[in-house]
Amino acid sequence: MNYYELLFTLISPEDYQRDLLIDELATLGFDTFEETEFGFNAYIPADTFDRDTVEEMLEPYYEQFTFSYEVNLIPQKNWNEVWESNFEPIEIDQKIRVRATFHEARPDYPYEIVIDPKMAFGTGHHQTTAMMMALMLEHDFTGRRVLDMGCGTGILAILAAKLNAEHIVAIDYDPVCYESTMENAQLNQADNITALCGSEEAIPDGKYDTILANINRNILLDQMESYSRVLKAGGDIYLSGFYESPDLEIITGAAAQFGLKYSAHKEMKDWVAARFVK
Repeated sequence: MNYYELLFTLISPEDYQRDLLIDELATLGFDTFEETEFGFNAYIPADTFDRDTVEEMLEPYYEQFTFSYEVNLIPQKNWNEVWESNFEPIEIDQKIRVRATFHEARPDYPYEIVIDPKMAFGTGHHQTTAMMMALMLEHDFTGRRVLDMGCGTGILAILAAKLNAEHIVAIDYDPVCYESTMENAQLNQADNITALCGSEEAIPDGKYDTILANINRNILLDQMESYSRVLKAGGDIYLSGFYESPDLEIITGAAAQFGLKYSAHKEMKDWVAARFVK
């Protein structure tokens, strides 16, 4: 799959300005973002990119702050080179280390996850993924059946496996993410992960002890009922991909309508990851 890369440059960038644009672009189907010194890069599958729609979305922001962008078409064959030039290992709470296949192993970390860099969201570098992983560390996954929605590279599913979950179903609508999840599960000897390509309609019959969903606010709101339907009573759900204000209140209200009670959340650079219990 080919992707379009939009290179955004902001004059005197503030974090909130960058995050506003990223949040809006995510609703249009942009699924990967990379912060840069003077802005950020955004990536979207070529077959879903519509420049007129992007311009219409950006129009109000031209009056609020100064920015510009350029568009490049990136063939899939070049993506590994892009990631390998930018991918550095990350550490979370001194317990998790996420590295690529070309980095040296560090067995001194309790949980080391190997991710083969590709055009798939979820390397742990974005605040939402890091916070989801930090939240997961605080709870017992032993023997649990887990559903990972919008799995990207499969990083959260892999962590669930390393935390002794019994079985994990990982779902993403993007074929690249589906393939990446299968490959990364194999790299991490996580043979209890089943990867599926699709959206909420692909959720297998059955009940889950835990649901992981790091997507974006609009999709979470749209799929909340489906999540609640397959979550066991007493089960928990971890949600991210949205901001503290006003999104957390909106998400909490929507979750309550389906019997999901707010438990706790983490915040990093205005992004939020929250846990709810049914």
